[in-house]
Parts: sequence; C-alpha cells; structure tokens
Amino acid sequence: MNLLHTTALLSLVAGAALAQDATQSPESPAPQAQIDAPVQDAPDATARFPSDARVPTPGTGWPSFHGQLSGAKYSPLTQITPENVSDLELAWRAETGDVSDGSGNTPATVWSATPIYANGLLYIGTPFYRVIAYDPATGEEVWSFDTQSTLEALTQPALKNRGVAYWEAAEPAPGESCQKIIYLGTMDARLFAMDADTGALCEDFADGGQLDVNQWNTVNDRWPLSLLQPPTIVGDHVIIGWAGNDWDWAEAPPGSVFSVNAQSGELEWTFDTIPEEIRERTGTANVWTAMSADEERGIVYLPVASPSPNYYGGNRTEDIPYATSTTALDVDTGEVIWSRQWVHHDIWDYDINAAPTLMDITVDGEEIPALMQPNKMGFLFVVNRETGEDVWPIEERPVPAGDIPGERYAETQPFPTNPAPLLDQSKLPDVWPIADIASFGECSALWDEMQYSGMYQPPTTEGVGAGAYPNSAGVVQWGGVGFDPERQIAVVNLSHVVQYIQLYERAEYEEIKGEAGPGESGFHPQTGAPYGMSLRTALNRWGMPCWKPPFGELAALDMTTGEILWREPLGASQRYGFFMPEMWGSPTIGGPAVTASGLIFIGATMDAKVRAYDLETGDELWEDLTEAPAVANPAIYEHEGQQYVAFVSGGNSILKPSVGDMVSVYRLPD
Repeated sequence: MNLLHTTALLSLVAGAALAQDATQSPESPAPQAQIDAPVQDAPDATARFPSDARVPTPGTGWPSFHGQLSGAKYSPLTQITPENVSDLELAWRAETGDVSDGSGNTPATVWSATPIYANGLLYIGTPFYRVIAYDPATGEEVWSFDTQSTLEALTQPALKNRGVAYWEAAEPAPGESCQKIIYLGTMDARLFAMDADTGALCEDFADGGQLDVNQWNTVNDRWPLSLLQPPTIVGDHVIIGWAGNDWDWAEAPPGSVFSVNAQSGELEWTFDTIPEEIRERTGTANVWTAMSADEERGIVYLPVASPSPNYYGGNRTEDIPYATSTTALDVDTGEVIWSRQWVHHDIWDYDINAAPTLMDITVDGEEIPALMQPNKMGFLFVVNRETGEDVWPIEERPVPAGDIPGERYAETQPFPTNPAPLLDQSKLPDVWPIADIASFGECSALWDEMQYSGMYQPPTTEGVGAGAYPNSAGVVQWGGVGFDPERQIAVVNLSHVVQYIQLYERAEYEEIKGEAGPGESGFHPQTGAPYGMSLRTALNRWGMPCWKPPFGELAALDMTTGEILWREPLGASQRYGFFMPEMWGSPTIGGPAVTASGLIFIGATMDAKVRAYDLETGDELWEDLTEAPAVANPAIYEHEGQQYVAFVSGGNSILKPSVGDMVSVYRLPD
C-alpha cells in the first residue's frame, strides 16, 4: 500500500494567511492470545539464540535507511554537542535536477530519500530513479547511474523514492567487482544492483544487474509491485517489500515479501501475508515501509499493512492473522517466529506504517530485549523481540460495531497500557475557535454531524460519515521512532489530524462521479466492493483546520518506565509565505535521528526548516531553512575525522505544494 494516505493539509493556513484563501457479526474474534498468529513450527526462541544477545553498537557511518538495522536512527558520534550545535554551518549543498511540480508532462515528485554513508561515499536515490554518489565532504559528484525507468505514476499520485540500500561482502574477493553493491528500486518493479565504487551494473545479479520483481505478481496483478522503499539488507539477504495503489480496488495483489541473494539475485524465500484460500478476493496486507532486523538473532521484523479494500471488509470476513501486524521471521528461511496483530479486521486503513525500533531496556531492574512498534493510531506497543510477549500489559478492550450489511466488526482491539497513547483517542479534539469563527460556525456544525464514538468508529453511509481521529495518514509516520541506547530514551514526532470517511452504495457512488483530491484524498471507488468511499480532512471553507492546535509535536519517552519526559510543538505551519506561530506546530512527515552527545536532528515540517533539539530538555538549539520540506530521515556520519549531518529536502504535497531536489550537509567550522 502507499504510505501517503493524504490529507488536504497543504491548505493549512490561519491568521494572516486567512485572507489569502478553505450489527455485530457472530464471526467477530474473541480476545486475542499473547501471540496472535501461528509460528509454523519455528524453533523455540530461547533455544535459538543466547538471551544476552544485544542490539549491536552502531558504527560511525549511516549504511542503511534507519542508520542501523535496529531502526534506532542513532549515531555514537559526539563531535557536535548541545553546547556547539548552534555553530553548525553548511558544508555543501547539491541539487540533483530530478524534480517536477507536475505542471508539465512529468508527474510531480515526492522525495523522501535518506542519504546513505558507506564505502567512503554518500549515496542518494532520486525520484527519477537515478543513483548519485557524492564526495561526503565536498558534494562533488563521483558517479551516477540512470535506470532509464519510465517516469509515470503507475501506482502512486507522484514519482516517489526513499533512497538506496548498501551491501558489502564479509570477505571481499580481491580484484572482483560488486563486492560492495548499491540497490535501487523503481516504480515499475525493478531492482537494480550496481557496483558501489563505480556505479556499473552488477552483471551477475539477476538479469544483467536488474531483477524483475513483478515476475512474482501472479494474483490480481492490477498494477506493478512498486519498489519505492529501499530493500532491507540482513547479512547476504536482500529483503524486498513493495507498494501499490490504495483504495481503488477490492481485489489487489496479495501481500508478499521476498528474500533474494545479495550477489546473485536468486529467490531464497517468499512470505505471504494472506491465507491462500482468500487471496483472489482481497489483496495488499503488504510491507511498503522499512523493516528492521536483529542480525545476531537472525530475525527480520515486518510492519504489515491492512488488506483491501481499506474501508470495507465484507469480502474478507475470515481471519487474516498477519494483516496490520508486526511479524517476526527467521531471516534464513522466512518462517514465522512470532506475530502480533495490532488491529483485528482492519477497516480503517490503519497500516503498520513504520519499522519497529529494537531497544535493550531495563524495566524494574530486568534487562529486556524489546521492540517498540509505533502505529498510525498513536500507540507505542512494546514487546519482547525474542518472543513477542508483552513488556507492559496490552489489553483487549471492547470497541463499537457498525451497521454496514455484510460487514464483520471485531468485538475487541488491542490497547497498550504503557506507554500511554500519544493522543486522546476517546474523543475528537476541541474545535479551534479561530477557524470556527472565521467560517461562521462551519467547524462546530461539522463536529455535530460527524459520527464518532472513539478511535474505532466504523465507516458509515450516514450523514457526513465517520470521524477519523487518529487519521489514516498516521499520528506516527513512516520515519518511525529514534532511540538512545545509553540514556534509554525514545524520540518520536507525531501529527494531529482529523478526517472523516464516508461510504457510498455503489449506485450512488457512480452518480456522484467524485474525483480524487490532492494525493489520495477525495473519492475512491473500491472497485469490486459494494461501496465506494471518500476521505476528507476537517477543514473550513478557507482551508483552515477545524481542530485545535498543536498540529504536530516532538516527544521523548523514558523507556525504563514508559513515561513521557517532554513533548513540544514541532515546526511551524506555513503557506503563501506566512509562518504560523511555532506554538501551533506543524504536521510532520519523516523521522528523527539521535546522537550520543544528546542531540535530536529532524526536518519533517511544513516550514521547510531543519532543526536540532536537546534530547534531555526538548529545547530547540539550531535551525536552517531549505528549499522544501525535508520529508526524509536525516543521516549522521563521520568522514575523515569530521562529523556531518545530511538532509534531503524533497517536499510532499501532503504538507504543501512545494517540491525540491536539494541535499544539504552541515558540519562545525574547521
């Protein structure tokens, strides 16, 4: 599925900008056991690896999407500190040229690529499906490779890329090429492998250096298995998830994850998320975001999305245990070790949209190999990553049922008791008086019309529809949670957004002839289901959000207790050149990076600024303005004794209609 379940937040304006704009099914499951899904005769976890195995200490590079396989986005570097970060200056800036605002023949770009520092170079993947290798200190281009991929938005509203992946042989063969490899995926489902030193294709990988992943797209192949997220590299395994086309089809390609050999591209195993007997009448439940892995334990952790169609489940009333779950696989075999389903019979598009973060934490004097799974609803589920068992209790609680004929409604859903939810999901946030007054009570009227009985309010055909809070774009986005292993502090950025969902019986939907809005908002047919749907953001006539700010925050949690240490508004909402007060915050896309010196680096905000915060206090210590929102995780690396922080500023129409192609790299003065 596509991660960008968009809102109309590109219209977030206020103040000075205002004048410029506008029955329960008997099949519902009983409360779930601790482990929700079968483990397929996997070996006993305690016998499989020593209990004292820990998350490896990260190095001084940034060789993967999250910096390290644990997903912690943590750097042990200490050259840049809270005391001197205000002296940070631009080391170099580069523009790739691979950018489009969609006004011509080329679709708009959405660029969220994390820079990769490895092999003494900085590697960038672009939304035109090119790879560029830069000198990390100067920004001089060393080599580039163009996949010549078709620049068509085949499965997405825009051309998208989140970067590249890196692999190197444990014992490189002297004089042979492709002992170090860069991988780049394309929207048309090809995975390219190129020599990390030269950019030349690795001829021994698959078909002359490119792997056609779409060869495995054999059920409901309505669109290609788009490779927008770089694969996850664990040892010699290249583990591949894929993205698709949300909301338009009930029957879609069923979720699958592939492992191929890093040098040959040969298929090693496939993991299917949907039971075989129902695959032809549903689909997705795929992994479109990053994965994390515990290499010492030989486990890869999959954040699995929801099945299709997103807002109606009458075609898939059977249990799909791996849908909307975190599922732990043996990295060598693809067998399930454990799985936890976080939403039963998902009819809200509550994909698990971020890689879980692995963390060794001390709780009540006991050292625990933990995993934190953030999700769209603002939950932070914490379990033992060896077994999937609760660290703090996770309870099954009753949730409301709906009235759509043929639908199934789960009786209960999982709720973590600690950490507390990042948002109050029991009620809609208060109406924002400024927006309500400016629109002559439109916001209050909308709040009165929306059906809302808590986070699991079922979709409906009645009135203006069901309130969606948290919304399907996500409280926590795909950037995920950062973690400092020494202080045992987790860092997460979050958004506050209210939407509403309405279902339409098929005949009515066909008469409406509604269109999709920016990104994926607006109307979508769910073809093959008896209901089409619309998703709208709760804005007034001027495009102002009807809910009270803040619209985005940054928070830190003590993972020995699960308590929030601090939370502060993050960024500023901005459009038409006006910056709103920072106390209102901004919706965010992209995640944080954390350093051993006690700093948080993050872009993610509408105002196109990149920032540094004090990890202990939440105080903002440094900022700089770039050309577009930096909707990508930053990278932190050391090169020739100097510490650098790299941001990509590519923009995303969810935040505002501003795109970019800028790489900005910072360091302290010589």
